[in-house]
Amino acid sequence: MTLRHTLVLMLLAAGLLLPAVGYCTDPLQDALARASSDDYSPILRSFLLLSLLSFIPLMVIALTSFTRIVVVLSLVRSALGLQQTPPNSVLLTLAMFLTLFSMSPVFQSAKQAGLDPYLQHEIPMQTAIGRAFEPFKLFMIRQTREDDLLAVVRMAKLPPPKSVQDIGALQLIPAFMLSELRTAFQIGFVIFLPFLLIDLVVAAILMALGMIMLPPTTISLPLKILLFLLINGWTLLAQALLSGYHT
Repeated sequence: MTLRHTLVLMLLAAGLLLPAVGYCTDPLQDALARASSDDYSPILRSFLLLSLLSFIPLMVIALTSFTRIVVVLSLVRSALGLQQTPPNSVLLTLAMFLTLFSMSPVFQSAKQAGLDPYLQHEIPMQTAIGRAFEPFKLFMIRQTREDDLLAVVRMAKLPPPKSVQDIGALQLIPAFMLSELRTAFQIGFVIFLPFLLIDLVVAAILMALGMIMLPPTTISLPLKILLFLLINGWTLLAQALLSGYHT
């Protein structure tokens, strides 16, 4: 899938999510629908579609594995005791590419179901939006815990859904993000344990030697970095994150 196809696919998802979460009024929905036809000039249609590009970061955070990946990478940096290394730009770029790898089957399914027929003028834009969003919906349902979904449904004061078709985007998306955050912090807790053990051992040794004035992090930080390098930590972490979405 080319970058152009990915952008168009995210625009289609944006067109479905905006009305679902209440950011779109009926006139704007009608304008988006008419923008795909010949009612507006090509310049105005291009302006409306390009305006949706501002919602692509929201789509990436809300509909993909980006949240879990970037949180885990940030927790790893904290566990190592590093404040700004690797920089945020490096972590965000790595998280973005890992997201593309983990979401590639979903993107491909959405492309075949909604994007390709739309580009071939076989279906209208509204139908393409619904078909393109369906793989994302199934992906989020697989990754969402039932108790998180029920909690969001109760907060919305709605009856529990009886089937997958009854789950609305307004309830599914926050439940999915809550589940992703919960999983990310569980992974982060496991990652923190060995590094915490190193900190405790180093602190105990320094106190036993009477070196109270020497900060334990001065000794433990190189040891944690060395351990992380010896186990090829970044590669193992990336493989673990990606495997979690292919089970």
